[in-house]
Amino acid sequence: MKKNAGFDTILVHGGQKPDALMAVNPPIYQTSTFAFRNAQDGADCFSGESDGFIYTRLGNPTIRVLEDAVAALEGGFGGIAVASGMAAVTTVYMTFLGAGDHIVSTDAVYGASRGVLEKQFVRFGVESTFVDTSRTELIEAAIRPNTKLLFIETPANPTISITDIEACAVIARRHGIRLVVDNTFCSPYLQRPLELGADVVLHSVTKFINGHADVVGGIIVAKTEADHRNMYTVMTSMGPNMDPHQAFLVIRGLKTLALRIERAQANAMLIAKHLEAHPAVAWVRFPGLPSHPQHMLARRQQKGPGAMISFGLKGGLEAGRVLMDNVELAVLAVSLGGVETLIQHPASMTHAKVSPEAKLKAGITDDLVRYSVGIEDVNDLMADLDQALARIDQPLG
Repeated sequence: MKKNAGFDTILVHGGQKPDALMAVNPPIYQTSTFAFRNAQDGADCFSGESDGFIYTRLGNPTIRVLEDAVAALEGGFGGIAVASGMAAVTTVYMTFLGAGDHIVSTDAVYGASRGVLEKQFVRFGVESTFVDTSRTELIEAAIRPNTKLLFIETPANPTISITDIEACAVIARRHGIRLVVDNTFCSPYLQRPLELGADVVLHSVTKFINGHADVVGGIIVAKTEADHRNMYTVMTSMGPNMDPHQAFLVIRGLKTLALRIERAQANAMLIAKHLEAHPAVAWVRFPGLPSHPQHMLARRQQKGPGAMISFGLKGGLEAGRVLMDNVELAVLAVSLGGVETLIQHPASMTHAKVSPEAKLKAGITDDLVRYSVGIEDVNDLMADLDQALARIDQPLG
């Protein structure tokens, strides 16, 4: 494949090299260990003189295909595939944070990304501050002399607030800290943070990259060789590596990323407009709507609005329960980014372990419903929402 290949070509062919049997798809190297040709070959592999494989925790040909493909899509030096999205987050934290260090992060970041800092890393002397990173002045005010990392999620989960990546990169460079972007909601198809100044980008590949709700996994891409080497060392030492069969399934899902996102976000635009006009709906947050507070920023730094919608109901939490208990096509489940449409209540589900005060400050209100739009017929999705909303005992107007 040529170095200047287009994005969709990389999706289909990225990272792949012909094997001995010329298989069209990368083989699944379901092996724990690899034999050496001779003693010198083994020594060369361990010393780094050879790029040969040793042991699957340290690297595997199937996993390497996925790592190289996503790195090419993000425009980074190299990828590191791991067992889950949280393994990616934790590997980043473990690499760049030590005792006495400080991190600034998005207040509405995924609940587990916040929780592991507040419940686990705090035990080792790591401090964290969470702010609305869509307001860059709050980032500046939160940075301390011991700050080592600015970790943002944009769009944020589940508020869909959007942070200016280029502005954050300027702040990070000025303070000599690294900028890490969780790009799960957009995928590299819609947003390329490294090109906007980020140092590291990560994904839960469970979501859009795989797209079929049958794999849990994560991936990290570093802009520089040094950062890639440091994170790779942490990952192989701690052992949250991806499994070869896991990688094979994600590679399969990756090939249709563009097609799936185009369909899902087209559906999402129509559904967001429909919800905004519905009398039972109090508010809608979708980057494609002019009513979104960072609508123009989304148009500038994203290729498209994505397929995630958050909205609130006039009847509050109880109305949300009625809605979620009565949808018939949308699936009441956590996760996102699959071919199927999912609906969930963040305050009591994905962000249940975040304190009530922190949730309120981050805008994760009890009335917030998160809706991950799939690739079903959009008329069926809207009819499903309408029949469920009609069951809410809510005066019109």
